[in-house]
Amino acid sequence: MTSAVVEQDQPGKGRLTHAAADHPPVAKRKIGILLANLGTPDATDYWSMRRYLNEFLSDKRVVDYPDWKWQPLLQLIILSRRPFSSGKAYRGIWNTEKNESPLLTITRDQTRKLAEGLEALYGDQVVVDFCMRYGNPSTDSVLRRMQAQGCDRILFFPLYPQYASPTTATANDQAFRTLMKLKWQPAFRTVPAYFDEPAYLDALAASVEEGYAAAETPPEVLVASYHGVPKRYLMEGDPYHCQCQKTTRLLKERLGWPDDAIVTAFQSKFGPEEWVGPATVEHVAELARRGHKHIAVVSPAFSADCVETLEEIEEEIKESFLAAGGERFTYIPCLNDRDDHIAALLAVIRRELSGWC
Repeated sequence: MTSAVVEQDQPGKGRLTHAAADHPPVAKRKIGILLANLGTPDATDYWSMRRYLNEFLSDKRVVDYPDWKWQPLLQLIILSRRPFSSGKAYRGIWNTEKNESPLLTITRDQTRKLAEGLEALYGDQVVVDFCMRYGNPSTDSVLRRMQAQGCDRILFFPLYPQYASPTTATANDQAFRTLMKLKWQPAFRTVPAYFDEPAYLDALAASVEEGYAAAETPPEVLVASYHGVPKRYLMEGDPYHCQCQKTTRLLKERLGWPDDAIVTAFQSKFGPEEWVGPATVEHVAELARRGHKHIAVVSPAFSADCVETLEEIEEEIKESFLAAGGERFTYIPCLNDRDDHIAALLAVIRRELSGWC
């Protein structure tokens, strides 16, 4: 990386040697790597949950109904009730020591480990940070901070292995909205889906093998549970469903398992229209009724454990299986800040930085 000649003026900043005396300090040029995840409420009380849910459910990528139809329902009914139930769900998993959601804790840990790995590779050329699409730290605030730190090239990395409009696309959208407001835009790249990245699949397979090895008895079936989307999205060209199916197939091949040892299902259905299926909460009950006494569930679409895994899978989906006659339920955690997961993310970042570093 090259940079203009500067004279030191402030820590990390200086004055261009050829600039006028009143020219403002200029930060040393750097490359930014900005990780993005879904989001988190600031707290579990009603108003914190309402602010978070309002931002989330008002996103056209998440719910694309016309405002005249959706907003009255959202503001008058859904946001009057759902903050209570969502707050209860978050309280059950809240990191009370740090007073934050597990997603925030894990994403920060991932960022720290990636920063250490990138510093070992590139020294002080790079700045690594993270943001949330909904809630804090906001995409806008972190992007502006990185630019102030001298990042004139930014690699934006939505932490979703599979591409989906309500996840990857909306994260990119939010970053682009900030770029639209900047007088001096940094060069900007977005990281594509990485579900077929060999190192990611190796880490995912290793987590499954470790989960099975730790169980008292081997589970009979592994359920790969992905966050669902309306079926209409698939028909309109969103590749998410296909990439989820391919993830399961590639994982099965990595593990060397037969076809019936792993199944794909989708969770978190919301609203009245048809969603891609089968629904995880119903499918695990069907597995129990078929005589399966012990199943495991893994969540390949989530890079970090969150309310959808720690509460929905560990409680609602588990209860559905046990109530239908199942006896043992094993949840295999997300890859979180495992060393092999960090190595996989580093491999993606190094590839996408090609020509910059």
